[in-house]
Amino acid sequence: MGKEKIFAIGKGEGVREISFNLEKEGLIKSRLFFRIYVLSKGVSRNLQAGNYSLSPSMAIPEIAQKIVSGDVIKEKITVIEGWNKKEIANYLEERGIIQSKDFLEKTKYIYWKEKYYFLKDRPDLNSYDRGNHGQEERDIEGYLFPDTYYIRKQETDNKEQSEEIIRNMLDNFDKKLTPDLREEINLQGKTIFEIITMASMLEKEVKDFEAKKLVSGILWKRFKNGIPLQVDATITYITGKKTTQISLEDLQIDSPYNAYKYRGLPLGPICNPGLESILAAIYPKESEYWYYLSTPEETTIFSKTLQEHNLAKVKYLR
Repeated sequence: MGKEKIFAIGKGEGVREISFNLEKEGLIKSRLFFRIYVLSKGVSRNLQAGNYSLSPSMAIPEIAQKIVSGDVIKEKITVIEGWNKKEIANYLEERGIIQSKDFLEKTKYIYWKEKYYFLKDRPDLNSYDRGNHGQEERDIEGYLFPDTYYIRKQETDNKEQSEEIIRNMLDNFDKKLTPDLREEINLQGKTIFEIITMASMLEKEVKDFEAKKLVSGILWKRFKNGIPLQVDATITYITGKKTTQISLEDLQIDSPYNAYKYRGLPLGPICNPGLESILAAIYPKESEYWYYLSTPEETTIFSKTLQEHNLAKVKYLR
């Protein structure tokens, strides 16, 4: 049995060039027979570009069927819950799949706003009373659903590859946000945008699902009462620092994402949350708590009063 090898078909290549290359690579004995076969089947215009795993032991009909159906080699990628768009882009570039700049270019809101219903409830940035930040460019941070994907690796068009990966992520988000979940969001008088923004903070702040629901209850309670959310993860999103240590200087950064400086939700999601965080944002757990903190061991400590909270900080963070 012949050893399988990768056979690449470039965009725009026709049956003549494909058959020539198949024969040259020793995958078929006669390019003429291949051409006659695909022409007789009426599929000569359906041969698809991509990388294929083919073997000399495969018959011409089998090879032709693979190429016509687009049964290309697929690569496994895993997007981690809590990654932001830049981290996803860097990961894909490190894997040699796309260039990060092409991926980030395609995450702009303008490319997707008419294709996905859940992007249409984003507020007009001009309505944000956040200093001079109303004109910041929107993107689809928050909706690139973290999961494992199998993608077709292309050798040429990075932008087309980026678009395909993003579409897969948005389609996945659309499936995960079931009609029941959408109905529940509507019944609560909230928007998908608000839920995903909240979920993104929960994703970065808390690891345990039950704790996420309690923290969700605290943050929605603060939101309702006009109290600053004071979420540390919004500060690290602004600074890009990989640390849980927030300085007093950091807290003063004038950014619409600063949940210490501005009341209400930040300008948008700060990462791409997983399903547990989304569910916690939709189904918060009510409690008497107003404060929480995460220990270096990723345990969440809850407090009813500011005094209790300050004592907890001394005990667990110093």
